[in-house]
Amino acid sequence: MRNIIFSAALLFLFVSCGDKKSSDDKMLLDSSGSINNVSVVVDNELWNGSVGDAIRNVLTAPIYGLPQDEPMFTISQIPPSVFTGFVTKNRTILKIEVSKDAGMEIKNNVYAQPQKVIIVSGASREQLVEAINDNAAKIVKTFKSEEIAERQRQMAKSPHNFTSIQEKLGFTIQFPSAYRIKKSSDNFFWMSKDITTGTTNLLFFTVPFNNIKRNDSLVNQIIKIRDSVAKEQIKGRQDGDIKSNGEKVESYMTTENMYAPYVHETIIDNKPAIETKGLWDLKADFMGGPFINYAIEDKINKRWVIVEGFAFAPSVEKRNYMLELEAIIKSIKIN
Repeated sequence: MRNIIFSAALLFLFVSCGDKKSSDDKMLLDSSGSINNVSVVVDNELWNGSVGDAIRNVLTAPIYGLPQDEPMFTISQIPPSVFTGFVTKNRTILKIEVSKDAGMEIKNNVYAQPQKVIIVSGASREQLVEAINDNAAKIVKTFKSEEIAERQRQMAKSPHNFTSIQEKLGFTIQFPSAYRIKKSSDNFFWMSKDITTGTTNLLFFTVPFNNIKRNDSLVNQIIKIRDSVAKEQIKGRQDGDIKSNGEKVESYMTTENMYAPYVHETIIDNKPAIETKGLWDLKADFMGGPFINYAIEDKINKRWVIVEGFAFAPSVEKRNYMLELEAIIKSIKIN
């Protein structure tokens, strides 16, 4: 009899704990919010002063590599008194708290999931501004990484089913089924997706390992490679037409040389990579836009894997299109 009572008590505790866990999970709702939108929870007085200026300088700094200035994030200020209910469910939140302990803390899934909440604290305006500025790079990186992950989650809902990329180039990469193969060969793929005002595009190809050397001419090497491939593969609408003087029109993609490309060493798929951002245009045509290019070091296979995204979207903001392309590129897995 005593064993039966003991077993019943254990069962009751197990069920109770299970119910509590289930209840807690239900309470943590899915996060919401548009891509690249950050909620800033801060008192109105701080927002309208030096603290607000510091926040705006960090989160709305212009993105390098776009033809027009666009802010890194769109921000919405929320006074702490109204930060309740649905407004707490935004995916990325920056909270400013007056506290004797100055610093920054990053928390996951506080009010919803997935969610990043960054708390910056300080005892005075000066301390808050200092904490924001000292942690600026980390704040931006944290929010951007969350937005990359969110865009990858969204795209995973409608994955492509191409197998030829892995078969010919030896890597997998995730992108939505809306992308179509525009051009391909044994060592080159051009994928394209129609958008409201133009297209977003992906280029995949490889080059021998000795084609890129880390020295003072690194940026020139990357641009030379992308331009040579683009000249051969990405033609303009009038390429091959005959001019009035009988000459043949040459129209192809090239790097805009009036805008200095940005080059940065990074890691992709746990491998060293070179990130290059800049502008492209079509020779003898009126088309252009931003590109982001990654040269990924694949020592095992003695090659560089080149993955590029570029957008043609005249008269509209391009920030979110470029984030999608970056999210796609960062999903690569090299065999």
